[in-house]
Amino acid sequence: MTHKKRIAIITGGASGLGYACAQQLISAGLQVVLLDIDERAGQNAVENLGSDSASFLSVDVTDEQSVSQALGHVIEHQGALHVCVNCAGIAPAKKILDRDNQPMPLHDFANTININLIGTFNVARLAAQAMANNTPIGEAQERGVIINTASVAAYEGQIGQSAYAASKAGIVGLTLPMARDLAKSGIRVNAIAPGIMGTPMLLAMPEAVQQSLVNHVQFPKRLGLPEEFGRLVMHIIENSYLNGETIRLDGAIRMPPK
Repeated sequence: MTHKKRIAIITGGASGLGYACAQQLISAGLQVVLLDIDERAGQNAVENLGSDSASFLSVDVTDEQSVSQALGHVIEHQGALHVCVNCAGIAPAKKILDRDNQPMPLHDFANTININLIGTFNVARLAAQAMANNTPIGEAQERGVIINTASVAAYEGQIGQSAYAASKAGIVGLTLPMARDLAKSGIRVNAIAPGIMGTPMLLAMPEAVQQSLVNHVQFPKRLGLPEEFGRLVMHIIENSYLNGETIRLDGAIRMPPK
């Protein structure tokens, strides 16, 4: 898909990987709408990115009406939707049984699934509905691109990551059937499974903790850069033959149990 005069939404776009993705897309000429639950962070992000290229809408990805209203606003004010990047998510750590042999509260597991997996699906399905109305463009005659964020935890989750790993494994499992469902509409679907990325949250951890994580990265021996995630998003947008895939972006890391 060519990217001139294209409109993209990014969930979780006010910070971390979503914000880095917004920077890359804007640099390539796309108009970006940040969808995030954190209003202050969203407004700050727009100020930094530039209001000519970015805008913000407060959205709860788990709420059907919230997402539907936001996408309606995008279509009304931007005219169309071509790219959806889902970065919104949480990463809680809790063992199934605690030190006192008490089970993880069911709500904690359900909440992670609800935000990370159901929230992603909720946005993707409504974005697909909007994209299906687009005029096909380019040699491939495509109408849109959906990119979801999984994690290496989907393949090798660590101790305390049962809820998070399950939610991200769900995104991996969702990718191919969603791509097949939407093929007739000219909409591609892919996922990225990042490893240990140098987001502000991770960089706030003690140096010793960061280094212990880097030790498991094979090459290059460092944290992943958020802009590398953004560049991969751009490549997926531009490469029309890339469809139904989950791409690991992790420096060949293989996670130990803990």
